[in-house]
Amino acid sequence: MLKEAISPPQSGEQLAIWGSLDNGTANKLAKDDKAFHDWYRFVLSFPPHLVRGYIDDFGLGTDATVLDPFCGTGTTVVEAKLSGLIAIGIEANPMAHFAGTVKLDWSVDPDLLFATAEQIVTKVEKRLKTQGINDSLHFTDRSTVLKTVSPELHKLLLTNSISPLPMHKVLMLIETIDEYKKTESYSHLRLALAKALVFSISNLRFGPEVGVGKIVEDKPVLRPWLTEVKKISVDLRSVDAGEYQAAKIIHGDARQIQKLIAPRSIDAVITSPPYPNEKDYSRTTRLESVLLGFIDSKEALREVKKSFVRSNTRSVYKADDDDAWISNTPEVKQLAARIEARRIELGKTSGFEKLYARVTELYFGGMAKHLDSLKPLLKPGAMLGYVVGDQASYFQVLIPTGQILGQIAEKLGYELVRIDLFRTRFATATKQELREEVVILRWPGHVQK
Repeated sequence: MLKEAISPPQSGEQLAIWGSLDNGTANKLAKDDKAFHDWYRFVLSFPPHLVRGYIDDFGLGTDATVLDPFCGTGTTVVEAKLSGLIAIGIEANPMAHFAGTVKLDWSVDPDLLFATAEQIVTKVEKRLKTQGINDSLHFTDRSTVLKTVSPELHKLLLTNSISPLPMHKVLMLIETIDEYKKTESYSHLRLALAKALVFSISNLRFGPEVGVGKIVEDKPVLRPWLTEVKKISVDLRSVDAGEYQAAKIIHGDARQIQKLIAPRSIDAVITSPPYPNEKDYSRTTRLESVLLGFIDSKEALREVKKSFVRSNTRSVYKADDDDAWISNTPEVKQLAARIEARRIELGKTSGFEKLYARVTELYFGGMAKHLDSLKPLLKPGAMLGYVVGDQASYFQVLIPTGQILGQIAEKLGYELVRIDLFRTRFATATKQELREEVVILRWPGHVQK
């Protein structure tokens, strides 16, 4: 729970408003918060208790509408719905958009959902048996031709992110789930597979960037999936869907949201945009995006990346022009110049390294574009909270993300209320404690002259 509001920090003073939580648990998903949230979530998603804290701090009643324009897998919108508020999200990643949308759908009959899943397991087990495969035992009959994805799709996956035999079994399961497309539980069945795929079936590891860990030749598929379906069923039994306010997630670009939401309809924004670093957010959901059909080609992946705020060099394109939004922002221009000077000093010449300064300008330009597009949607007096983190990924040049974002917001007419220190995190590469902050803004309803 938030403490009483404190004035903005002065002269670099640190402000910690999460006194009841130690630094190690501040960003963790509490046991009591797993319902709905844990159906599927990014490893580094910010926690539901942060959303509850700012709902309280902003004084939001049940008639309030909360927006998360960088919705991810839906933490803000799910928690706002649980708190009795109206919730809207915007998300550009199609897999994350799907996950968040399903997490808001509490109308499915939980008993029918689980019974359907059991039917599917029985069917798949029989089909695998005819191929000499027992999902609970290691496969030994090498005469069976294993299913896989096309060579084009294979190129989109992280090498060895899933072993051939589990891949075969997953594709068999997907084929069988697809026989139930017309049922109300279809999307929930698919989301349960996405969760099991990443955390039980694949060889993926997160630390914090997604990568490949120990390569295991075979893993069970059906039981981990059924376990995730059961968790969803249990959560659905705990609520009466008709008692909660409307909530939705729109598939769209956070930099172009003027036409997606009604003018002057938003009371508060609680969100966590990407940070400027080398984390490729499309890789985080790549395996499930490909296997579940949300990305079916290199071109489709490129279009998804183009809808993101530019936060890493792997998502920069020749035609990008968001940096025009900060052409008169000396703080960003000077920061980019320091990064480029450091590159030259170190003699770094790779293509990605040469883009570090540019992606920094594109990132803050994209955030400026977003904040400008948001203004017509906000009610006068609307409160905003942006969870962001300082970075030092680019040649160890410190990027004070929250501080610069606050300066950009002020130039666009927002009031910078304060910057709250949420937690610190240790950067192993630079041996620094970096700040993770919540930039608190207020929209006065007009641009101050």
